Amino acid sequence: MIPCIILNSTVTRLVFSFFLLLGTLVSVIMILPGMEAQLQKIPGFCQGGSTIPGMENQFNCDVIVGYKSVYRMCFAMTCFFFLFSAIMVRVQSSKDPRAAIQNGFWFFKFLILVGITVGAFFIPDGTFHTVWFYFGVVGSFIFIVIQLILLIDFAHSWNKIWVGNAEEGNSKCWFAGLLSFTFLHYALAFTSVVLFYIYYTQPKDCTEHKVFISLNLIFSVIISIVSILPKVQEAQPQSGLLQASLISLYTMYVTWSAMTNNPNRKCNPSLLSLVSNVSSSDPIPTSAPGQVQWWDAQSIVGLVIFLFCTLYASIRSSSNTQVNKLMQTEEGGGYGGEGEVGEDGVRRAVDNEEEGVTYSYSFFHFHLCLASLYIMMTLTNWYQPDTTTQAMQSSMPAVWVKISSSWLGLGLYLWTLLAPVMFPDRDFS
Repeated sequence: MIPCIILNSTVTRLVFSFFLLLGTLVSVIMILPGMEAQLQKIPGFCQGGSTIPGMENQFNCDVIVGYKSVYRMCFAMTCFFFLFSAIMVRVQSSKDPRAAIQNGFWFFKFLILVGITVGAFFIPDGTFHTVWFYFGVVGSFIFIVIQLILLIDFAHSWNKIWVGNAEEGNSKCWFAGLLSFTFLHYALAFTSVVLFYIYYTQPKDCTEHKVFISLNLIFSVIISIVSILPKVQEAQPQSGLLQASLISLYTMYVTWSAMTNNPNRKCNPSLLSLVSNVSSSDPIPTSAPGQVQWWDAQSIVGLVIFLFCTLYASIRSSSNTQVNKLMQTEEGGGYGGEGEVGEDGVRRAVDNEEEGVTYSYSFFHFHLCLASLYIMMTLTNWYQPDTTTQAMQSSMPAVWVKISSSWLGLGLYLWTLLAPVMFPDRDFS
């Protein structure tokens, strides 16, 4: 029986990721429909709500629910992870005194996060939400690119493992699995393109959408062809259509996510209207100012992908040199033993970083910092706060940020394919 090895570096990343997921859960609860009405029922809590004789209601519940609460919660998480990113710059091994802070003192870290969160809810409204919206846009742009890098790494690892299993035995089964998933990814991507043209374009309108869909379709075809070129296959035997199909499917998701932020409702029908089969000639109802749809399909899919990438970033141990350089991690991340067993009989986590860290502490926290901003934008559907009407509105900057991030991600993937061919003397294995 193979012993279960628990690496200290992995445990640390999982706990910090848990902090992020905990903050995300709190944000989700705060933005649930009807939450403000429930808080108003608590006697002596919300201003304008139920009162207790002789006691003045202290809290403005407009701030602790809705998009304002999400902005403040994610602001606190961003500050928390940015603080640790700054503290952990250039930590080389677990012998560095700062490594003890990274890998321990969890109760005090939790108190720091709670303290920053409480302080964030006392920030005056003013221009805070507008300014933080643009911070969220820039941070989310970078995080979407990082998501694509992680997906590229996942697809490479997936293809390498399955091809290796096929070479060891039962090749028909493993190659059939690779072929099936590749076909599924391409089928979903192609189906998405067809649905985009049907529901998110108009014969005499929605020019931007037509350009976005067409360009990303062309780019997906290009990376698919390049991935199987003989010279690329010779330089990178592990490259193939599985990776290209997964990247193509993710590109179509980002394209769809971008189009759902178009303020032109003729080009951006709601999912409810599509399911209800509302005719495009019917007038599209407009919601009252501030009444926005927090939960829609693209937000849910975005959260699922976010959870997958966050977990994968915490446990990944890649052999892809290019991705490791981009993500500031070491190849393999081995361990130095089976772990020590304490007097209580509990096996302790192995310190696998005595000779050198297996990942950049600073970059990992910066990644979670960006993830906090991405969560903020996803939960609020990338709506832009309007401080004059207290409304949340879709905006074209969000559309361009998502589309441009998809183009940059496709460019990075294309570079991973062509770099070994263009520079044969360098090691890109």
